[in-house]
Amino acid sequence: MGQIVLDQDDLAKRLKSLKVGGKRVVVTNGCFDLLHVGHVRALQDAKKRGDCLVVAINSDASVRKLKGSGRPLQSQSDRAEILAALDGVTYVTIFDEETVGPLLRRLRPSIVAKGTDYTAENFPERDVLAEIGAELIIVGDPKGHSTRDLLKLASQAHAASLARAAAAKGRGGGKPARSIGRPGAKGSARPLRGGRAQAAVAGARKRGRLGASHAHA
Repeated sequence: MGQIVLDQDDLAKRLKSLKVGGKRVVVTNGCFDLLHVGHVRALQDAKKRGDCLVVAINSDASVRKLKGSGRPLQSQSDRAEILAALDGVTYVTIFDEETVGPLLRRLRPSIVAKGTDYTAENFPERDVLAEIGAELIIVGDPKGHSTRDLLKLASQAHAASLARAAAAKGRGGGKPARSIGRPGAKGSARPLRGGRAQAAVAGARKRGRLGASHAHA
């Protein structure tokens, strides 16, 4: 299990010690808002390229700036905890900047790992890599997975579920017919059957005769 290290100066010291000992330090970064198989494959690939894997995640404020309102779905502390629990991750840290460049200058890794949507030409921090002498490697499978796509699928599935529920309610028809009879103990109607029904009829007839005799009196 990896460690969450928020003090970046402390993390830089640890990584420097590893590098002095001949270890290759790999840093990768991202929002990691909703972990999916594309993330896992990229992290596994990145770990194979060195001896120590550092995952730097965007803070909540940074994610909002990049992705807009409603993001992140999970807090930075939750995202950090999930990543630290993954096999192969050595350290997790959090950065507030919109780009990872300032953090790379502090940590000075041997390797920076990015997903297949990047190249050496379009990597925004390529000048920083030249400055610190780090190597860029492309990891993971083709970009066929994203949090945005998962959210879209979840939204569609929710809408379909609501539509099915509405259709089922529409097929339910009107209110069920109420039974007519003597009210029960809790106000529910109970039908009269057999001898009880005959007794009720006889009682009604008797009351009718009495009522008639009083009317003539």
